[in-house]
Amino acid sequence: MENSNVAVLAGDIISEPMEMMKASKKVILGPGLRIEKDTVRASKCGLLKMKPPNTFWIDAYQKRYVPNRGELVIGVVMAKMGDIFRLDIGGSEPASLSYMAFEGATKKNRPDVNVGDIVYARLLIAHPDVEPELVCVDSHGKKGKLGVLHDGFMLG
Repeated sequence: MENSNVAVLAGDIISEPMEMMKASKKVILGPGLRIEKDTVRASKCGLLKMKPPNTFWIDAYQKRYVPNRGELVIGVVMAKMGDIFRLDIGGSEPASLSYMAFEGATKKNRPDVNVGDIVYARLLIAHPDVEPELVCVDSHGKKGKLGVLHDGFMLG
């Protein structure tokens, strides 16, 4: 493994640190790796790196997403806070989404959005000094393809 560049995908099982742990050796897992029970998995795509004798990490050339007004994004609902949902869209901070930003939403007719849901939305406000704000309607108040995604799945 030393000085090799092995490409890994998120979810891949990484056997080298597991073998060291089974031999009762101390192992340090760096960014991009996590342990679940007795299994070490990659949480990012990239190159598996090792620094002797026992440090492993994933070298992922990942840049943070910078939101731009009008862009379509996919976000994961992280929290419900009163009338606002907080979504992770991959930016430096979470984006906000009001329950009123859905087609046909009223105080009595709230959208069915829960923590963990995946939402396809448009950036209404995106400025370096202001938290991003999302909407799930177009300029005519119609949802089109925007909203909670129910079919399929998203790989992180």
